[in-house]
Amino acid sequence: MAERRSRLPVLDVRSLPGPETIQRRQLPNGLVILARENFSSPSVVLTGSLAAGALGETKRNAGLADLTASALMRGTSGRPFERIYETIEGIGASLSIGAGTHATSFRGKSLAEDLNVLLDLLSDVVRHPSFPPVQVDRLRAEKLTALSIRDQDTASVAQLAFDELLYGDHPYALPSDGYRESVGGLTDSAVRAFHRRAYGPAGMLLAIVGAVPAARALDAAEAVLGDWRNPEQPAPPAMPSVRGLAGSPRRDTHLPGKSQCDLVVGSVGPSRFDPDYLVAALGNNILGRFGLMGRLGDVVRERAGLAYSVASSITGGPGPGPWQVMAGVAPANVERAFDLIREEIGRFVRGGVTPQELSDNQANFIGRLPLQLESNEGVAGALVNMERFELGLDFYQRYPERVAGITREHVRAAAARFLEPELMAMTVAGPGAGGT
Repeated sequence: MAERRSRLPVLDVRSLPGPETIQRRQLPNGLVILARENFSSPSVVLTGSLAAGALGETKRNAGLADLTASALMRGTSGRPFERIYETIEGIGASLSIGAGTHATSFRGKSLAEDLNVLLDLLSDVVRHPSFPPVQVDRLRAEKLTALSIRDQDTASVAQLAFDELLYGDHPYALPSDGYRESVGGLTDSAVRAFHRRAYGPAGMLLAIVGAVPAARALDAAEAVLGDWRNPEQPAPPAMPSVRGLAGSPRRDTHLPGKSQCDLVVGSVGPSRFDPDYLVAALGNNILGRFGLMGRLGDVVRERAGLAYSVASSITGGPGPGPWQVMAGVAPANVERAFDLIREEIGRFVRGGVTPQELSDNQANFIGRLPLQLESNEGVAGALVNMERFELGLDFYQRYPERVAGITREHVRAAAARFLEPELMAMTVAGPGAGGT
């Protein structure tokens, strides 16, 4: 163990974000603000989220949170659409907002001297949107076009079917951008009602990183958001439990006129709060990410020549996201690809990983950390994650030691806990799938 650890990268953890360089302030209205100074460039970045996601949606109104978030910057009670973008372009800034399952996220960037302008604009669009009917109609039409394109994309269709098959009646089965049928029925009044109810400071996170003294950044954010209240804002909906699979359900979707099939196979993985999350993430890197997509890339693509692409992913968030494998294959290779992927997952679970695989991937996880945190954007995202998932302000300073402490048995046990080749959902979309 000592010899293996000696081969891992050694980082100066004092250079990483930590309690010494991060300032945190929780306001009485529930908003949590984090700030870190970086004067190596004249810019400043803000990143954050509001507790206004799609978790409470149904098939009838799926896409409501997404449409609402997209419409925020189409006009406010004090700024028409054109003036919002004149303000952004006038200072060379950026600001974008989008909704996911659990939250509506935002990110922005400007020169440090313009932070107050950017914060004022952010506050205005999230608190006082006017949702002009003509703009909501235009956005809905754009989203319907995007959904029509999505519904003809083999990878997207396979993923949608996989989520439905794996999660059943759980909210994770629904796409946050909705369906053509649900989005087509959304109105500006529905958008207004959702904003009035769901948007508020409770559960809101905001990270500011850049060439601004941290205390001043906290004060600037509090000045524009500290008086926000929404007595109608509900508590976050409880996360329903996920029912395990009784077998290996499969769904084939025929999409004529395509040149390849895309398939997805997998099971429910850990949430970001799960103590095994980091171990599972390292195991996933070995299985289908590292180098030329790990073991799966070597076995399925390089040796067998069955796939144009193959990779695995693990996407745990507040709830248990999927641990899955995605592959693009020729129609004639679908069945063999399914079999070979499940066989390799079985070997991964039963046989574990080699000492070399473990040390290579530990070195990869530790060595890439400074690259992930070299930009203001990377640090701001890290601060939000530390707060959202209750990781502690010293998480990244402890991270190298935690990764170095993972053993082969840890990886094997995590894989056995979440991956069972005979209990996996399988979907495929493309020519010949589910039809002739």
